[in-house]
Order: sequence, then C-alpha cells, then structure tokens
Amino acid sequence: MVIERSMHPTYLSNTYLVGVEGGEGFFVDAGGPVDPLITAADRHAITPTHVLITHHHGDHVQELPRLLERWPGLQVLAHPDEPIAGRTGAIGPGDTLRVGDLEIEILHTPGHTKGMLAMRVGGNVFLGDTLFKNSVGGVRAPGSTGYDDLKRSIMDVLLTLPPETVLRPGHTDPTTVAQEWDGNAFVRVWRGLDPERHDPCTAMGEPATLVLLGDDYDGGHKAWVRWPDGSDDIVPGSQVQVG
Repeated sequence: MVIERSMHPTYLSNTYLVGVEGGEGFFVDAGGPVDPLITAADRHAITPTHVLITHHHGDHVQELPRLLERWPGLQVLAHPDEPIAGRTGAIGPGDTLRVGDLEIEILHTPGHTKGMLAMRVGGNVFLGDTLFKNSVGGVRAPGSTGYDDLKRSIMDVLLTLPPETVLRPGHTDPTTVAQEWDGNAFVRVWRGLDPERHDPCTAMGEPATLVLLGDDYDGGHKAWVRWPDGSDDIVPGSQVQVG
C-alpha cells in the first residue's frame, strides 16, 4: 500500500493519498497543497476514485476543486452532517468502502465536529482532528459537539484499536495507539494515571479551573478547563491565564 502525505505550510493540515501501485486509490481530505500528491499519483500509476473528507473545516477541504479539476469523476464522500460543497455522496459509521484492492472502514468520531469521520485501512487510521500526536482536538471550532463526545471518540473508539495501529492525524506527524495510550497527557489523566490540576484561571475571558495544560500539534498548548457549572471544555492554551 502506498501512503503519501502533503502538509500545508501554514495550517499544518495533512492531505493523504492512499492507493496501490498501478491500481486505484483515494485521497483523505483536500486541504492542500495537493499538487505534490497529484505528482505522486502519476509516479505510482495510481488512479484516484474517491476523496474521503474527515470534516468540513476549510483547512481540510480548500483544495478540493484542484483535485476535481484533475480528476472530474472523483466521488467526494463525507458524513451527511458535514456541510461540504461538491460532496457527491454520504458515508457514516459502520460503512465499508472498496477502492480497488483496499477496504476502508468508516469510524464516527464526533467532538471536534458532529460528523467527524476516521478512515481505517489495514493497520492505519486517518483521524482528522480528533486526536493528534501528544494532543487532542479542540471543541471550539464551528460544528463542535463538545468535550464529552471528543473524549468518548478518543477513549472508546480510537484507543480501543490494536496498540500497533498507526494513527495519521489531520495535522502534523503520525503516532500509534500505544504511544497515545501511554504518553498523551490528556489520556493519562482520563486513565487516572496522572492527577487533575485545580488551578483557578481565566479561559476565553471567563472564570474557570485549569485541569490540564497540554501540548498541541503546532508547538503551542491545549487546555482542558472546567467551568463553574462543572462542565469541561478543551480550549486553546493561548486563551488561558492562570491566577
């Protein structure tokens, strides 16, 4: 199986080409730049048939027209709850797709958005923005369904996969189920291995309690905060002031 990745220099978002040498293949997302992947498809003699969209945010779909310009017959599939211009069909939890010799299992992982999907192909899972290397997705972007959904998608869906499964997130570097189970700061607290913090803070301009300040994929931080009503949230670390 061929897996090629192109990462946007500003957003650090990933677009993937997955296929079989001399056979059919597909793209996961289309945030760009896609030209290197078009070149890779030609180099490997891969004929793309589908674009599978994890979610609707612009940094994951903005170069979809470029792919459709090159291959006008591409099927563009996403969860029906994701508002994506150019979508030709819908996929959802429990669906299995066949692209040439490849079988793709569709996993529903809401939280960052309502219709967030992950695509499992053999020992690889393409995650979108649910889980990153040493970090987790935020739940403040348009279409989010909140902290509880995000935690459930990570702990009850993604991290129940075999430990050696390679996780290929929507931003920056790949990781594995085992690495995130053992080393991700959010997961370690959820597992009860590390304690929660209880530091008074201001988050998004409102009083809150800082539970965890963890790493983020871009070199910054993600913050898990608890609001006065007891509800939890994941917000940008830059929006939290302790004290």
